[in-house]
Amino acid sequence: MTMLVHITPAKNIRAIRRSGIRAQSLADGSQPGVYCLPVMPSYQLTHQWVRELRRGGQRTLMAVHFRIPDDEEVSVGHYGSHQVRVSSAEATALVTELEDPRGYEVIIPRSIAAKEIHRIRRVNQVTGWRYMPDAHGTRPCPLCNPGQYGAAKIRNSLDEE
Repeated sequence: MTMLVHITPAKNIRAIRRSGIRAQSLADGSQPGVYCLPVMPSYQLTHQWVRELRRGGQRTLMAVHFRIPDDEEVSVGHYGSHQVRVSSAEATALVTELEDPRGYEVIIPRSIAAKEIHRIRRVNQVTGWRYMPDAHGTRPCPLCNPGQYGAAKIRNSLDEE
């Protein structure tokens, strides 16, 4: 059985305990499913999406650990590129063996039942990256974050360099 972790707002925990994790489709038309990552030896890499997901306005995020069969078909890939369909065991091996797995995601094309959930835990709210992995020192996109708090200060500091 493959152990995966899904990051979700704390307000969803009661519903998840009762009926599991619902497969969702995002507004950008991407593949519907449950977005997650394999549990890796590094806490930082396992929960890398926390800071980026907090940018959406959620104050407290939680980690939902669950198990799925090793032979279940999932999609895996970097969030900005093409996803590959493989078994969950192959996806876990692919992500954990990468030199830099930041930005990768596993998508399960179905909902997760409540009985598949192993544990729910709090996570450090400042773990991970924002905007994209290795974003420090790169000029922020003025179209992506024009009104973000501190965006002008970041742009001005990069102009001075």
